[in-house]
Amino acid sequence: MTSTLDSAPIAPLIADLYAKADASHLHVKSGATPLGDRDASVQERADAAEDRYLPIDPGTGRLLYSLIRAARPETVVEFGTSYGISTLHLAAAVRDNGIGHIYTTEANAKKIASARATFAQAGVDDIITVLEGDALRTLTAVTDPIGFVLLDGWKDLYLPLIKLLEPQLIPGALVAADNADSSGARDYLDRVRDSANGYTSFNFPAKERDSMELSSRN
Repeated sequence: MTSTLDSAPIAPLIADLYAKADASHLHVKSGATPLGDRDASVQERADAAEDRYLPIDPGTGRLLYSLIRAARPETVVEFGTSYGISTLHLAAAVRDNGIGHIYTTEANAKKIASARATFAQAGVDDIITVLEGDALRTLTAVTDPIGFVLLDGWKDLYLPLIKLLEPQLIPGALVAADNADSSGARDYLDRVRDSANGYTSFNFPAKERDSMELSSRN
């Protein structure tokens, strides 16, 4: 049986988004706020990245789909919706599992509107809640036990976000942190790689010159 990930309407939507992401590299406008400026507000950073798709690697997307199919989490949290490419991979798995709900975060209004329209077109808007604004604030609204987390936003926020979510992580919960080779993720890696903090962690190449950290909650 063909998976939701590999069939319409999700498969062509993902392909179209990847094509737009490739094209966007030629037309990205430079914002006044550097994307990595930690002194800028979350909103300023999000708006500086308004025209950047910032997609996960296609292979990583298929891995995330497979992990969720296997884990069957009832609650999935994603940090960093952007234009919704990664979210569609998560949603395809949740739909095929027949169980679960996704809470995803985004601060930029243009991206929020675009992602919501895409989710409706894909027929998965009923299993996705888009939390608007600073994830450190909006994710406090998620009170259900969490079985899967995807961290794919500003790397320096990975550590405070995982600390925020830890009380709700169920035993065996999976946490996937993209772009783990980024210097901004170093403090996060120190936490999940120390078994005293309650994780078993593994790093593997996820794209050219980068990697993903996959951690399970003990």
